[in-house]
Order: sequence, then C-alpha cells, then structure tokens
Amino acid sequence: MKIGDKVRFLSDTGGGRVAGFRGKDIVLVEDEDGFQIPTAVNDVVVVDDDDYSTRRIVEGKMKQAAPQADEDEDYDPADRPVTFKAPIEERAGGDKLSAYLAFVPLDPREMTSTRFEAYFVNDSNYYLRYAYFVAEGGSWHLRSTAEAEPNTKLFIEEFGREELNGMERVCLQLIAYKREKPFLLKPALDVKLRIDTVKFYKLHTFVENDFFEQPALLYTIVENDKPARPLVIDANGLKHEMMAKASADSHPAPKPSKPKAKDGPLVVDLHASELLDSTVGMSSADILNYQMETFRNTLKEHEKQKGLKIVFIHGKGEGVLRQAIISELRYRFKHLLYQDASFMEYGYGATQVTIK
Repeated sequence: MKIGDKVRFLSDTGGGRVAGFRGKDIVLVEDEDGFQIPTAVNDVVVVDDDDYSTRRIVEGKMKQAAPQADEDEDYDPADRPVTFKAPIEERAGGDKLSAYLAFVPLDPREMTSTRFEAYFVNDSNYYLRYAYFVAEGGSWHLRSTAEAEPNTKLFIEEFGREELNGMERVCLQLIAYKREKPFLLKPALDVKLRIDTVKFYKLHTFVENDFFEQPALLYTIVENDKPARPLVIDANGLKHEMMAKASADSHPAPKPSKPKAKDGPLVVDLHASELLDSTVGMSSADILNYQMETFRNTLKEHEKQKGLKIVFIHGKGEGVLRQAIISELRYRFKHLLYQDASFMEYGYGATQVTIK
C-alpha cells in the first residue's frame, strides 16, 4: 500500500485514496469531499477501481487469503528428482588396487565386421582418476579421462576395425584416492600396454568374466596393487641377440604355440604376439626378421626328423610374412615339401612343411 492507492474500508462503507501515513499502523484515507480519515492499516484494502461494494471486498479478501495454486495441478511429489545418493559400499579385499582395460564386441556372431566398445574397469574400493592415451608415432593422443567410482566400469569409446592398427600401443595413468575417509596412499601409476590387434579377429579370445554379461577381452592395468609389467624392449639388444643366435651352432627354436600331438604335426605360431612380449621400439622390418629367424631355426632343429610335418601359422594380413616363408622354401629349403595347411584346422593363414 502506497500514497495514491485506492482503498476500501473493511468495517464501513466507502473508501478513498491514500493521502499519507501516521506511523506504521495508521493510514490517512482522503474521501471524495477532501476529508482525511485516519484508519488502521488492517481496516482497509487496496482496490483497482471505485467499486466499494461488499461483494468486491469479499472477493478481494478471498483472493488474498487463497493459497497460491501450483502451476501444475497434476504435480506428484513422487515425480521429484532423486537427489539422495547412497554411500559407496566397500567390499572385502577391495583395498588392493585392481583395474582393467576391457574390449567388448557389439555383435560376437559377426567377428569379421562387428564394432567394439572399450571400458575402464575399477575393481577396487578406491576412486580412480584415469587418463587413457593411444600412441601416434613418437607422440601420444589423449582419448579419454574421467573419474571411476569404486567397483564400477566406465564406457570409454566405440571403434571399428579400421581403427585397430592405430591402437597397438596404449597408456593408462591412474591416481587412487577415497572420499571423506582416511585411506592408505597408493602410488600414481603409468602403465603402457601393447594391444594385440590379431586377437580382435578371434572369437575365443573374448572370454566370460566378472564384469560383463557377454565375453570380453581384458588387459590388466594393475592387479592386487601390482602394475602390469611395463612393455619396454631394447631393440639394439634384441638385434644383437638375433645375430648371435644365427651364428651359433645350436639353434633352439621358440616354444610352439601348441604341443606336438602324437603322430600329428608340430605347430609353430609366428605371430609377433606369440613370439615377443612386446614390439615397442621395433620396426616392422625388425619384427619380420625375428619371425623369419624363428622359422629358419625351427627347420634346422628338426631337419633330421624325416617325415615330420611342421605347420607354421603366419596369418593372412598383407601376406608379407607368408611371401617371405615361401621364398625361403623355394630357394633355401627347396629340398623340403610344403603346402597350405588344413583350412578346417588353421584357417587360411598357415603353411605346412614336410621334412624329407
């Protein structure tokens, strides 16, 4: 209420305009004849026009007394968003850090064309702040960073086979902590992993696990506080060792991926992932040389076992390794018989050699 407002008396007929105030409780109401009538503030009500009828006053007081209606008459308190968050539950044994990088095929029935999802799995009672990098030549590219709550998994990205060749080397950096409670300090982790892209073509490499309803390919980042072994290799040292082996009289062959069955062939998997713990620091030529050295040493070791069949698994790929093997068999080991291995057992990427 202010000077100039039109008001109506509640306890009497008539009204007027507010001409002034006496203290906080008295208002001076000026009627049509110019008289100023002192009136208690509680005995007048502001009106919009000169209608001072009782009906008008009653409607005005009812409107003032009526509670504000909710804009939405159908509002249900149950529809309010839930803001309560239950405290994190810790599990027994979870105070030792365990975390994994997981890959899950979207359509396991179509392994030749399916896309994949990558996840960060936190299997511990700690919050884990992670950063996920992929190598690009001599540099690194940040692909994802987030905070994973205890005993949860986080989606990182979806990708297709066309991106696999650019994901052979990845790095994860982790910081562990707890919220609103004391905890044992864990060292920050910097773990580099080599992703074997060949495994993405093999359904059996995706296995049942505790984190997903469907089979997944898991790479350990840290397990029971023990980080995955860093994938560091001295390329110069490896070359020196290869040259020493080539000049030695005895050439022990690398262990075959499958043991020799009775009266069956000896199987040697020449995939780099089966021969080397890591290819970090090695060029494609270095890897091919090591594979061919393994091929030659295997033939020399078994050259006196007449009739022995040896299956070399080289994969399809671009055919570079297969062409190198065929060239060796044609010109260096031309006294040996060779043919494509059984497609039913080894697929298209294997060659069988028979010692004569």
